[in-house]
Amino acid sequence: MTESMIALLAIGAAILFGAMSPGASFLLVARTAMSSSRRAAFSVAAGMGFGALIFAVIALAGLHALLTLVPSLYTGLKIAGGCYLLWLALKMFRRPSQRHIDTTGAGEMGALKAFATGVMTQISNPQTALVFAGIFSAALTSHIQPAMYIILPLMAFIIDLIWYSLVAVLLSTDGPRQAYVKYRKLIDKLSGGVMAWLGIRLLLK
Repeated sequence: MTESMIALLAIGAAILFGAMSPGASFLLVARTAMSSSRRAAFSVAAGMGFGALIFAVIALAGLHALLTLVPSLYTGLKIAGGCYLLWLALKMFRRPSQRHIDTTGAGEMGALKAFATGVMTQISNPQTALVFAGIFSAALTSHIQPAMYIILPLMAFIIDLIWYSLVAVLLSTDGPRQAYVKYRKLIDKLSGGVMAWLGIRLLLK
């Protein structure tokens, strides 16, 4: 096995474990799958994948060095990300309660809006860009092959897309959706609380 292949496997495993860790991204996909539709959840998953692709690109472009040299930029990105998560939390808290989920599609989140929400949620935490930069630095040599600038972002996109699509499939089945219908108010409050905690944590770190 070549050195490049070993590096790709190590990076792929790190990205997958990062995606699997509970956080705002997982919470958004799970809640969308239960409360809206599988299509909307897939769109959010695609947005998450695209956000991972963006982080991979900027990590390869040397954002880590830029954020280190300009601390105010990193602080500004953290504030923007934390405020966005708090805004999502407020939307969850204020969501009107319903006794059933609209299965006609009339109340479904649009695919473009779901995709954009996924992208924004994924890139709301600039620390993820530093994590990507750290992963790449640890696994790659100082002389990065040109092909890696294409392979790594695409790999980040595919891994996140597959993982969050799997979450969307599992949680958009009848069991989880019926549980959401039954405990919707509680789930929305808990989801909003977790999202708010993540936003405040990001602002204070």
